[in-house]
Amino acid sequence: MPVHILLVEDDEVDVEAIRRAFRKHGLDNPITVARDGHEALAALRGTDGVAPISSPYMILLDLNMPRMNGHEFLDEIRADDKLRDSIVFVLTTSDSEADKRAAYSRLISGYLVKHRVGEEFSSLVSLLSSYWKIVEFPE
Repeated sequence: MPVHILLVEDDEVDVEAIRRAFRKHGLDNPITVARDGHEALAALRGTDGVAPISSPYMILLDLNMPRMNGHEFLDEIRADDKLRDSIVFVLTTSDSEADKRAAYSRLISGYLVKHRVGEEFSSLVSLLSSYWKIVEFPE
């Protein structure tokens, strides 16, 4: 079963670039897009009239979003018994040491700065593809 991707990103250009990168690499993983932390929580919990995403899943999280930012979202899922073990990779424009420390203290799996993964997000997709082929996910 392919890993479901929850992309928590409010920049439409980045969303489309990531979708293109997946297609370019021949990956057909289901991708659900949430524009902020509130929408992401609804997708994970199956609330607000949204069906919950399927397991296994992986979260790609931007930090700088309206309503509920990435740090607040991480606090929410780590406090939730059903979501605390979620695999989260931060994908953000922030190269701030404070943001990196804060994100890792919330038990993320990796911190990726957008300009370092390239405009086409090819290295991101390669990393994720390798990750889920090797790592065992809980069901």
